[in-house]
Amino acid sequence: MVREIAAGPDRVLLCGRYEGVDERVIERRVDDEISIGDYVLAGGELAAMVLLEAVVRLLPGVLGNADSVEQDSFSDGLLDCGHYTRPENWHGMPVPEVLLNGNHEAIRRWRLADSIRRTRMRRPDLVDDAANDSRAARPLKQPDE
Repeated sequence: MVREIAAGPDRVLLCGRYEGVDERVIERRVDDEISIGDYVLAGGELAAMVLLEAVVRLLPGVLGNADSVEQDSFSDGLLDCGHYTRPENWHGMPVPEVLLNGNHEAIRRWRLADSIRRTRMRRPDLVDDAANDSRAARPLKQPDE
């Protein structure tokens, strides 16, 4: 939906406050109602900011590297894989060896497997959709194997 909004015509966001917007206005003027989650806020401003952040980062030239968008969580129906920085060993927790070996295909496969694992753990509701993805359908070793 965010990609559709970013590619489409200009939109106006109407943010309700407390009890929302008069139902007659919604019936006459509102094309889509968007929820950012199953909880209640005092007003729609924060939800609008979340939506704007998601949309604006998809616009050409907003991010320094346009390819970054394609590697984000949900870009392929999965959560993003874990990311590691320096030092290579932090409090006895090493960076996975595969990420240090320079084998780009092994790294790609590890990242996909880690994305699948993290999605199953954190958002199991997304796994069924990911199973239809041809990349996810290939048998892969789990990251810790």
